[in-house]
Amino acid sequence: MAPSAAATTRNPKVRLLSAIPEKWIQGFLGSLDRLADVLVRFGVSPNLITFFALLAGLAAGAFFAFNHPGWAAVLIFICGALDVVDGKVAVKAGKKSLYGAIFDSTLDRYSEFFIYFGLAYYFRGRWPMWIPFFTFLGSTMVSYTRARAEGLGIECRVGFMQRAERMILLVLGTLIGMIFKVFDPAMIIVLTAIAVISNITAIDRTLLVRKIEKQMTKDKEV
Repeated sequence: MAPSAAATTRNPKVRLLSAIPEKWIQGFLGSLDRLADVLVRFGVSPNLITFFALLAGLAAGAFFAFNHPGWAAVLIFICGALDVVDGKVAVKAGKKSLYGAIFDSTLDRYSEFFIYFGLAYYFRGRWPMWIPFFTFLGSTMVSYTRARAEGLGIECRVGFMQRAERMILLVLGTLIGMIFKVFDPAMIIVLTAIAVISNITAIDRTLLVRKIEKQMTKDKEV
């Protein structure tokens, strides 16, 4: 389909994940694949895994709120891993469904909200408490603009700050902040980066749809 090709070729961007060695990514995904096999063998529902991912996100937010960033980082990692595993289990067990897809996407948004709310609570009474709200706004709009564009028949994957990239940055920011004892500045930088880049991505995706629509209209006129 022409719009899909346009979306892919006109905005070539190097994603954050490409900075991680390929063998590390493949090794990690391989481990999750084996875990998915075990869960399928025991008949675990992919929706149950999605629910546990939500609980991990909720717990991560609580640990951020009450100043236990190490545990928060662990739980964000678990949340992200489960978000991959539920899809693998759904495929391997032949349980893919429309309900499962929207259930997964919906709970992903809730889990991110809890994480950012926890950080906002941690910064309560100080000016950085407002940053997580804009971070969550941008994170939500990245997903929304893609879903809306694809609902219009246009593939829209351009830009940075997909969910995996956001989770990686949050974990890295937390670990760097703890190791070098600069947690507050590190998280302010990470949250601001996610907020700015994700909102730029949302705008970029909106403009891409406009550009593709103009091209489609021009092609019809020829």
